[in-house]
Amino acid sequence: MASPPPPQQKKDQPSRPRLYSPYQDLNLPYSTLYHLPTNPDHLFPEDSTRTRRTWGENLTYYTGLFYLGGAVYGSAKGTLTGIRAFEEGDTRKLKINRVLNGAGEGGRGVGNRMGVIGLIYAGLESGVVAVRDVDDVVNGVIAGLGTGVVYRAANGVRAAAVAGAVGGVVAGVAMAGKRMLKRYVPI
Repeated sequence: MASPPPPQQKKDQPSRPRLYSPYQDLNLPYSTLYHLPTNPDHLFPEDSTRTRRTWGENLTYYTGLFYLGGAVYGSAKGTLTGIRAFEEGDTRKLKINRVLNGAGEGGRGVGNRMGVIGLIYAGLESGVVAVRDVDDVVNGVIAGLGTGVVYRAANGVRAAAVAGAVGGVVAGVAMAGKRMLKRYVPI
């Protein structure tokens, strides 16, 4: 099918090349071609009334977030360890090897530990929300307390108590910081 000839241009207009449009012969307005819904699609109507993530989404989110954060921190720390391990007379290849080995070891170790902590935290937080049936800061603090206790339970009662206190404080600070960001930072 041949396209219609281009319209005649006036003498005072500069000549521009005609742009190709794959929709030129459809004779449909673009708005009907790309009419996308503006509201979110839900498979089940009760999903549209949810105000928080499900326990599975929560588990995936916190585990991934903590693992990624731990891996980045561990890789940075391992890179510095590898740089400090340079010796006089090392070749460039050996220096790069030291840095990469340090980054890989550090990232893997810290990332895995933080991923486990995220997994425990997500499970406990979802459990606390299910039991209390309220979504507030207290849930995060209780989950942080429980995470510290569970993570360090094998090291004894004292270590578990200290880790629980640290977990509760860290979770409380994180929750307060999240609330402050939502309140004072317009996004």
